[in-house]
Amino acid sequence: MKVCFLGLGYIGLPTAIITAQAGIDVTGVDINSKVVELTNQGIIHIVEPGLQELCQKVVKEGKLKASTVPVVSDAYFIVVPTPFKGNHEPDISFVKAATQSVIPLLKEGDLYVIESTSPVGTTEKMKNLIFELRPELKDKIYIAYCPERVLPGNVIYELVHNDRVIGGINPQSTEKAADFYSRFVQGKLHKTNAKTAEMCKLTENSSRDVQIAFANELSLICDKAGINVWELIELANKHPRVHILQPGCGVGGHCIAVDPYFLTADFPVQSQLIAKAREINNYKSFWCAEKVINSMLKFELDNGRKPVVAMMGLAFKPDIDDLRESPAKHIVGKVMSSCDNSDILVVEPNVREHNVYKLTPYQEAFDRADIVVYLVAHKEFKTLPRDPSKIILDFCGIDKKSVC
Repeated sequence: MKVCFLGLGYIGLPTAIITAQAGIDVTGVDINSKVVELTNQGIIHIVEPGLQELCQKVVKEGKLKASTVPVVSDAYFIVVPTPFKGNHEPDISFVKAATQSVIPLLKEGDLYVIESTSPVGTTEKMKNLIFELRPELKDKIYIAYCPERVLPGNVIYELVHNDRVIGGINPQSTEKAADFYSRFVQGKLHKTNAKTAEMCKLTENSSRDVQIAFANELSLICDKAGINVWELIELANKHPRVHILQPGCGVGGHCIAVDPYFLTADFPVQSQLIAKAREINNYKSFWCAEKVINSMLKFELDNGRKPVVAMMGLAFKPDIDDLRESPAKHIVGKVMSSCDNSDILVVEPNVREHNVYKLTPYQEAFDRADIVVYLVAHKEFKTLPRDPSKIILDFCGIDKKSVC
């Protein structure tokens, strides 16, 4: 069996590697020639524990090859980004482009699966596009949707052990897709239709966004009331039926910060709570930036000089290098643009260099800083001492004894 994965990003590359490890011949496709070159050398371009070793193994065995164009295969998987436009409307142009690139290669009996998070009805649209250009394939290929549901930093384990929801355009397509995933997925395979599978992915991430919004709103209330939000949540969670999440400086990543907009764009009247949660989580980033700026101004008034400020973290979650939709990155940008000539040290231990910010090692930044701003709870930051001579703004719970 030959399989083609279109998109070698944070999900596509690990999935291609895990599939190749299962003994299937895999071609990974990406429009970025550098990613293709690195992959063919057995080198991953992302940070993911354990993935480098697996990549080297399957490339050496000849089970994984990378290319800038798709090749004739038996199954095609669309794992490309689905961002939103400036007006928060979903953009499926990458899914469409990837689909168009494989349409000439499709043959009777092939399997086509979308894994990219997509608005409800996307699989149906791609089905119509395929059959419009290749009408002779109608009812002769299998088309399905199967969203990923993995956590960066634990992708290898979760790709294998997590349950998967699989929805075909018909029962035959669902069965065909389930048969493929059964080759490497040890979790349960839950079969449904394409629209329900698409909605399931959006529902999962919208639900998490709403829960995080509650925690973030609590943090705003507690700041106003002078209450330690970390202690409050710990105590509230002693209730057997209460489980409040931890607040942060917003919500980032390509899933939780994006997927709710797919629902609010298509169902604006019915998604009031979901829309409000997005508003709260976006506001939290703005609030954090204002908190930093005000602390800098107060320091200057009290000390007659501008402070040295360490902005600790750029990734959207701890211990990864993924900066997509990162609230920390937004906060750093807003602080830097609002405070001319201030000494701002930007720290991200999981990234070697950044095309906008000069990065400073975390220990150096901490030692030099007058104000330390914890934006992401990276493990390195948890080793830093508590220094009463520094102003600490902790937005991610590094020191849960502090009130911020």
